[in-house]
Amino acid sequence: MTQHDLASLGWSTHFARQLAADDPLTPARVTEVQRTHLATLGPAGPLDLTARDGTGTFAVGDWLLHDGNRARQRLAPLTEIARRGAGASPDPQLIAANVDTLGIVTSCNQDFNIARLERYLAVAIAAGCLPLVILTKADQSADAARFLSQAQRLSPLITALALDARDADAVARLLPWADKGQTLALVGSSGVGKTTLQNALTGVAAVTQAIREDDARGRHTTTYRALRPTTAGGWLIDTPGMRGLGMSSAGDGIAATFADIADLARACRFGDCRHGNEPGCAVQAAIASGDLDPARLKRRQKLEREDQRNTEAWHERHARYRAFGRAARVGKSRSDHKRGGPGG
Repeated sequence: MTQHDLASLGWSTHFARQLAADDPLTPARVTEVQRTHLATLGPAGPLDLTARDGTGTFAVGDWLLHDGNRARQRLAPLTEIARRGAGASPDPQLIAANVDTLGIVTSCNQDFNIARLERYLAVAIAAGCLPLVILTKADQSADAARFLSQAQRLSPLITALALDARDADAVARLLPWADKGQTLALVGSSGVGKTTLQNALTGVAAVTQAIREDDARGRHTTTYRALRPTTAGGWLIDTPGMRGLGMSSAGDGIAATFADIADLARACRFGDCRHGNEPGCAVQAAIASGDLDPARLKRRQKLEREDQRNTEAWHERHARYRAFGRAARVGKSRSDHKRGGPGG
């Protein structure tokens, strides 16, 4: 069994500063989040831990402190990737933590979608991760260069690569983002080659499933998130194909993703311009001159509305919980006072 010291697991001064000098607890990194336990890895090897408040407050990639049996404290992460919870719940669902680079995987076919790439890019930036766009199936497409150019034009923050996920030499181009102490996470639709990339980067064999010819997608191969060592000495988090990535508290990421529009907006006549029919709107002037695609403005506005709605819903829910807690404490205090009073 390979032994890992804290540094090779991704430990840094950010986490060390959170430890007390005489802290008796031991640090470990979360490799899997199961319903009943957390699978972790530390210098002493793998260890399964229970969590006092359940495992839902932890993410793959987290650092925690434990007593040998139970996770006692989640250390504040450097980066945290989350999405809006499933169903009606506005609470964010943790996807991964302490990710250095978010690999946004798509393919050079019908799966390529500018709106989805912008969404993932906003999430990466909001989380504090470096965004890396990985275009697979480049060997099967005559339009690979066009897809690559479209991805690169989305933002100067993006590094984009086009490759054949089955070509070991091509996949080796990704190793600098999964080098010693570095963590790379892969996100994207099912069937775009994430499992094939994982196999090449980690040496772990996993069965990939056939792609449906009608929509260029396949069934989920990865069914849960896990932190695995890479052949370069770093770490990889593969995620199941996600049908949606609801925005929440990602305002800074959206602004950075659409920085070109923000730059134009500074020249608008009115500071509160909504870029509709207002006079002196520099954004609409850019659309009229052909310098800005109107669809890009609409996509930004859609993400902003979604993010604002979900963020407000989350804050409102927690405000109600706090108000309910205060009311419950006041009610209990009054009840205790009445029981202890005359005739009580």
